[in-house]
Amino acid sequence: MNKAILIGRLTKDPELRTTPTGRNVCQFSIAVSRTYTNANGEREADFINCVVWDKQAENLVKYQKKGNQIAVDGRIQTRNYDDKDGKRVYVTEVLANSISFLDSKGTTSGGNSFNNLPEPPREADITSSQMETISVEKDPFEAFGDSIEISDNDLPF
Repeated sequence: MNKAILIGRLTKDPELRTTPTGRNVCQFSIAVSRTYTNANGEREADFINCVVWDKQAENLVKYQKKGNQIAVDGRIQTRNYDDKDGKRVYVTEVLANSISFLDSKGTTSGGNSFNNLPEPPREADITSSQMETISVEKDPFEAFGDSIEISDNDLPF
């Protein structure tokens, strides 16, 4: 089984590229904090290279910026190529199957997919004429009596 799940922060603004065949791709890296501190009491991070394709690549570039926290679900892949000097270069990266945006609106300079949604009105902005009042003439639960009996068979767990 080859499965990688990472939560970290983008190390730079993601950039979209297009392959010669017309597919969108974004290569990016995230800083993932280690669970322990070093001898100086400082928390270190690993910088993990990732790749995402097509619509998810477009969304990452459109809605995320450097420093935003994301979750990446994917698999580890290795590849190699010969550089311009003819030297073999090996690359290990996470091929993302899905990316989740973890920062809520306003926590960083970047945004997320919820930034384009209208905000609900604040209670102070609603006038009394806009509020709907519902009157209840009698208790809708009076037929249940003073107590409710529930057996273990009625519970879904």
